Amino acid sequence: MQIIADYHTHTVYSHGKGSIEDNVKEAISKGIKTIGISDHGYKHMNFGVKVKDISKMREEIDKLKLKYDNIEILLGMECNILDENGNIDINDNIMPLLDYVMAGYHFGSMPTSFKGVINHCNNYVVKSKKAKEYNTKAIINAMRKNDIFIITHPGDKGDVCIQEIAKVAKETNTRLEINSSHGFLSVSQLKEIKHIGNKFIIGSDAHKPENVGNFELAMKNIREADLDLSLVENIKI
Repeated sequence: MQIIADYHTHTVYSHGKGSIEDNVKEAISKGIKTIGISDHGYKHMNFGVKVKDISKMREEIDKLKLKYDNIEILLGMECNILDENGNIDINDNIMPLLDYVMAGYHFGSMPTSFKGVINHCNNYVVKSKKAKEYNTKAIINAMRKNDIFIITHPGDKGDVCIQEIAKVAKETNTRLEINSSHGFLSVSQLKEIKHIGNKFIIGSDAHKPENVGNFELAMKNIREADLDLSLVENIKI
């Protein structure tokens, strides 16, 4: 078994501790064949990438591709799911610069309405049933409305109905992440949906270069849930 790609890594362009090149070199040292740089979308109030830096990141990656020909280097973004309508922080100017789009719910995202502000509170403080319904609807609509490669850590920042999300993810050909930093998808979530036949991706969610390619928690969850490894696209059996 070989883990061939890590699509979820952060750099100093958002709130990571290392450079793009630091992440690339760490991935090479661990035998990873594809490294994705996926800093937070620009509507994250604390950690979002600056819009003006996205083209700079693209240029930097294109130069690194010439320097390191033994690894595929991709530019992605971990967009924020902003509301129950499925809007994410992406636009037509940014899309051509990216190789892929991921999306997830984060407390630091900028809501598009007062209802979204209330949902942040419901998730962070109250953890209400209304929040679970809102979160589920938001992720489902995001998958239907946008071309999303991976939904990141579903259920981490706010509870979701994972079966409903998994069914739409399969319908829209969207991968669900087994995150090795947050622990979501959790063992119980994986057991609940593994019969659906989704495509999965494991991600390190590395915020330090040394954590690139660290899949220990994700693999633990996979083993405990007895998930078929052939469903995890960045694992080569």
